[in-house]
Amino acid sequence: MLHYHTEVPSGSTNLPTFQQGDSVFLAHGSYQGSTGFFIKLCSDPKWAEILEPNSMVRSHPVEWLEHSSNRS
Repeated sequence: MLHYHTEVPSGSTNLPTFQQGDSVFLAHGSYQGSTGFFIKLCSDPKWAEILEPNSMVRSHPVEWLEHSSNRS
């Protein structure tokens, strides 16, 4: 499985919480609109690993993620 990182985001203090297996989408950033499942936080807790539909795992800033149920 390949791992990718997106660009580093600007600072944020109010990050949502996610549980393993939560359905998420990228609401911001260079991969905006991408969907996947939350795996875990990275060693830097501002970043999370997401399992994408193509079976790739990518790391994205937590501040860019939203729960899929919040999607309009």
